[in-house]
Amino acid sequence: MARMSSSFSGDADSPPIAPSSALTRLNSILHRPEQLEHLVAGISGGVVSTLVLHPLDLIKVRFAVNDGTSPHSAVVSRGLRYAFAHTWREGGIRALYQGVTPSCLGAGTSWGVYFLMYNLTKEWMAGINNSTENLTPVQHMLAAANAGVWTLFVTNPIWVVKTRICLQYNQSELDLPQSKRYKGLVDCFAKIYKYEGIRGLYKGLIPGMFGVSHGALQFMAYEELKKRANKFKGAGPEAKLGTVEYLTYAAISKLFAATATYPYQVIRARLQDQHKNYNGLWDVIVRTWRKERILGFYKGLVPYLLAVTPNVCLVFLTYEKLAPRAKEKPTLKTDKSLES
Repeated sequence: MARMSSSFSGDADSPPIAPSSALTRLNSILHRPEQLEHLVAGISGGVVSTLVLHPLDLIKVRFAVNDGTSPHSAVVSRGLRYAFAHTWREGGIRALYQGVTPSCLGAGTSWGVYFLMYNLTKEWMAGINNSTENLTPVQHMLAAANAGVWTLFVTNPIWVVKTRICLQYNQSELDLPQSKRYKGLVDCFAKIYKYEGIRGLYKGLIPGMFGVSHGALQFMAYEELKKRANKFKGAGPEAKLGTVEYLTYAAISKLFAATATYPYQVIRARLQDQHKNYNGLWDVIVRTWRKERILGFYKGLVPYLLAVTPNVCLVFLTYEKLAPRAKEKPTLKTDKSLES
């Protein structure tokens, strides 16, 4: 049997792919209608999950930026249940859904771009490896990392706006200059750009790069769990699974990735917080460590896991149900003439 290489160079025993052939393959991948379906399925999953679980995400952001001097410190220090109750008393359902518009925009865009780029990269690798079945865990990680970088550059301004709006507290608004008091999504975008420039919209980009590893670990685990389940059943590697299986594998992969990479989210949220001024990434790390030690980098982990686990389950389930069913393509099958 021909040996399949895990590198981008393709099969060790197969002839190299000519540049013109590679460009032709990429062009055919980009123009297939199912790629649009991946985009739409990802957007749908992101929006549905955000609408259901935004209140938990709101509380998570407030926990993450709490360094003991934040405007909401007295509230979040009393625990998750009190934080919810206090937010509800401040403004009811509207207060719990503060920032939901940029959250939906960000989540929909993020998951749509992510799934699109992830599947494009996987198909590119499959064309080199001759089969999606032969993609290795490392290649799944690389495909997810590539998708993560593209997604981050597209959506970072949206996440800055979402964080700023989630961190508007009724009691602290008078302490902020007019340039940091926002009436909504468009006003927030406009004021950040006007007073802080493009740099302001890309605050948190560097820790976001570390967050690419989060998606890479998550998708590697998710793909391997799906592959092993289908192998156990004797089905193809891209065969559809049941609802419970998708939910289980999404939850396991997310918990694995979240616990491994959570500190970057705290660092990014603090950089984006309009109530504080940090002199860059290293300043956040040093000040957090001095005041709060290692636990400071895991603040908000509990509400994050409570929000993100069902969130990702909803995203992946919606995506898998809407995504096009994998089809066997003759051009992607291993050439029998090369097997020995």
